[in-house]
This record gives sequence, C-alpha cells and structure tokens, in this order.
Amino acid sequence: MFHFTTLPPLSLYIHIPYCVRKCPYCDFNSHEVNDALPEQAYIDALIADLEQDLPKVWGRTVSSIFFGGGTPSIFSPDAIDRLLMAIRSRIRVLPQAEITLEANPSTVDNARFQGFRQAGINRLSLGVQSFSDTALQALGRVHDSKIALQAIEAIHQAGFKQFNLDLMFGLPQQTVELALTDLNIAINAQPSHLSWYQLTIEPNTWFYHHPPVLPDDDNCWDIQNAGQTLLAAQGYEQYEVSAYARNQQYCQHNINYWTFGDYLGIGAGAHAKISDAATGTITRYSKQRHPRTYIETAQTTAVLATQQSITKADAIFEFMLNALRLNAGFELSLFTQHTGLSPSCLSDYLTEAQQRGWLTQTGEQIQTTPTGQRFLNEVLTLFIPS
Repeated sequence: MFHFTTLPPLSLYIHIPYCVRKCPYCDFNSHEVNDALPEQAYIDALIADLEQDLPKVWGRTVSSIFFGGGTPSIFSPDAIDRLLMAIRSRIRVLPQAEITLEANPSTVDNARFQGFRQAGINRLSLGVQSFSDTALQALGRVHDSKIALQAIEAIHQAGFKQFNLDLMFGLPQQTVELALTDLNIAINAQPSHLSWYQLTIEPNTWFYHHPPVLPDDDNCWDIQNAGQTLLAAQGYEQYEVSAYARNQQYCQHNINYWTFGDYLGIGAGAHAKISDAATGTITRYSKQRHPRTYIETAQTTAVLATQQSITKADAIFEFMLNALRLNAGFELSLFTQHTGLSPSCLSDYLTEAQQRGWLTQTGEQIQTTPTGQRFLNEVLTLFIPS
C-alpha cells in the first residue's frame, strides 16, 4: 500500500501518431500518412478516450498538457482548438497551465503557428535536430536548414515567448566544430529552452538494421563537453541530462514526469500513471497502439491495452530513474509526497551510492555528484528491483 497525504500533480499527454515520413532513427509510435489524414475521427476518438479516463481523476486539476507524436503540427489549428475546448469542458485545467505542441518545420507556417497560439498552445517544441543539410539528409528529415530557420522566424512572429528547439549530437560524420555550429545557430534563434541529446540507435528502427557510422564514445564526450561549455556561457542552464533553459524556463510537463508525477495519456499507444489515495495504489495504463484500432475502440473499454499496479520496489526504482536525471536532484519530502513511501525506504541505497561517490545528501536534498552524472546508468542499477 502507498500512503498518500496529498496526490502528485496531474498532467495530460496527448499522442498524435501521424507524420509525413518515418525517420530512420525513430522508435516512437508514429505512422506515415499515405492516404487522407483522419483528423476529425482521431479528435473524436481522443475525446471519447478522455471521457473514459475521467473517473480515475475526479476532482483533480491538470497542470500541463503536452501534444507529442508523431507530428502533432500535422493537425490543423481548428482541430487542436476543438480538442482543447473539449478537454477544458470535461476536466479542470489550471489557467496558467503550460500547453506544449511538438512541431515539424516542414508542416508549419506563420498562419499555422498563429492558429495554434489562438487555440491555446503557449509553448512549442520544434524538432530541428540539426542545421546542417548534410546531417538532416542523413537523418531522413523532410526539412532542410532554410525551412527550419523559416519555422523559427514564424514562431517569433506568432508571438510565442516560450519555445524549445530539439537538437541532436553524435550525428553521422559530426565533429566538435560541426556540433558547435549547430548550437550557435540555435542560440542565435533565442529559444527559451533547448533539448540537446545524443543520437542513439534503438531496436525496431531502420538505423538498427542499417546502422550509420557515428562518432565514437570519445568524440561524443568531447562534443558534449564543448557544447555544455558553450551553452553555459550563453546563459542556458543544464537542469536535466539533455535539457537546457534560460531564466529557469524549464519544461513543466517534463519536470512532472521526472519527479514521478501523475499523468493521463490519451491517443494511440499513450501511457498513463495514476495514483489513488483511497486504494493506496499506483497504476500504469496504456492504450491501443495502432491508430486504426485506437479509433475503432476509443468509445469502448477495449481501448485500454494494458493495466498494471506497480509495486513498492517499482516505485522506488522509477522515482530514482527519473529524479536523478535532474541536476538539482530532489528533496526526500518530494519522494514521500509523490510515492506515498517513507524516506527510510531509500536509506540503504543512498548509503551505498554515497560511499561510491555517486550521490551527496545535504539535509533533505539528494543530488548526483559530477561522477554520478557521468555514470548515471551505473548509479541507477543500485535501485533496480531484485
């Protein structure tokens, strides 16, 4: 049993699985649109899906909303507006809630961004990945650097104060100089937030079966160090493994994930985690993955693909897996609030991690050391359930 005195914050994740073209490195639940985009049918399904989830969160308030994909910007502003109005009419949403939409540069223009802003989107995440046309071609992206820069200008013209640029490093044939060129172009665009992460080859991707030649570990380490130095000098604080922000404009939705908050998940393949104080349980859910199956089952209980109650050991591992990604770490009181467990559950783990020089504890604050940050995967093995 988990003993909650207060429940964690609640977010809403919305998965839109459609995209123009499947990227060779992408292992997300995304599907190329070969025929007409079933926009209205999918919005209908999302609304029906949400209605079935409402009993799990009666009386609670949504603090952030995130449209992920796929390519959410492939949907029209009118469709996003209709969905957000339906959400607000069914569940309480904080007036100042962060509402993020992921966008692909090839699917947007000035009018589209303005339409998204009028619909209620107040934060954008633009998947640029690189400003090198050679790298973009190697990554199978449908945009080039010119289109990416035009999309960034459209974001500014639409009046968005908060936006994120997604960039990768460790790309095929990439050097330190090329990676810093990417970062300098991104910095000149004045985003409030940068997600800068290493390209990894995941199973079930085209790259997994046809691997490109990537920089070796030493070169990637040099790129990462040089990039982090540049970002810090330009006022971008690294607050998570791959997240950088100016003026503490952190992604609130992701912080809720990283601190083991609750979230509803609607859409094809979407996942959810919900805590229940009355039953003392934490349950994970997922929805049908294929868009066609999802649309067909959205108004029935068959839309639920999996449901699993997590154990105490699972909760400890999952909390640490995410919270230790944050450079500032976490307070023990947050662990108790978000897991319903006593801090004493962590005592033996923390002692061993401190003895190895991986974690420090100052009062209630738990934080990785520089060595712990570099070898985070090794740190996390301490918390893996037996």
